[in-house]
Formats: sequence, structure tokens, C-alpha cells
Amino acid sequence: MSDNQNAIWTWPIVLAVLVASGLISALVSNSWGDIWSWLALGFPVGVMTFFACRRSSIS
Repeated sequence: MSDNQNAIWTWPIVLAVLVASGLISALVSNSWGDIWSWLALGFPVGVMTFFACRRSSIS
């Protein structure tokens, strides 16, 4: 892949792996897994909220 493609796909892949690990953790574990699943599934929501607020304040 070229450098431009790496720049485009790096963060979506990181977020996808994070969400997948959070979903698997929520399904198969207790205690620490519940904490990890909340963090892993909440992080993309926080990222989307950050960029949505940032975009609305720019406009």
C-alpha cells in the first residue's frame, strides 16, 4: 500500500479491532472483561462525538 492509503486506513482499522475486542470480551468474560468492553465500545462513540462537535463549531 502507498503512504496515502496507510494514512487513510490506519485509524478505521484500529477502531474496528478495538470494537471487535470489546464485543468478544463482552460475550465471553466477566468483571475485567465487562470493564474492557465498556471502554472498547465507548471509545469510538467518544471519537465520533469529538469530531461531530468539532465540525459543528467550525461551521
